[in-house]
Amino acid sequence: MEYSHLVKGHCVPCEGGVKPLSLAEAKTYLSLLKTPWNLRGAVERITKKFEFKDFKQSMKFVNKIAITAEKEGHHPDISISYNKVIISLTTHAIGGLSPNDFILASKIELL
Repeated sequence: MEYSHLVKGHCVPCEGGVKPLSLAEAKTYLSLLKTPWNLRGAVERITKKFEFKDFKQSMKFVNKIAITAEKEGHHPDISISYNKVIISLTTHAIGGLSPNDFILASKIELL
């Protein structure tokens, strides 16, 4: 798999019933992303901190993420602290990571 598969891909609805990615699978997906993301909670989620000039720029970024997340039907947890935005991605329905998390991460990287 290549980065282009992630960024051109689309999230698929997940209502559970599938296993989360293994550690090896998650590391393979992580290696495809263009920027470093952190693996948290064994294989529960990936996170990344973005820093901006000011609060206004942070909010512009968050609004772009919201539009992308709505299009994909996959929504990150977002924490905003003035010029810092922390994105946390997980697939809640399965209690861990799925390809959807990496698809959305790749699209966030392009923003």
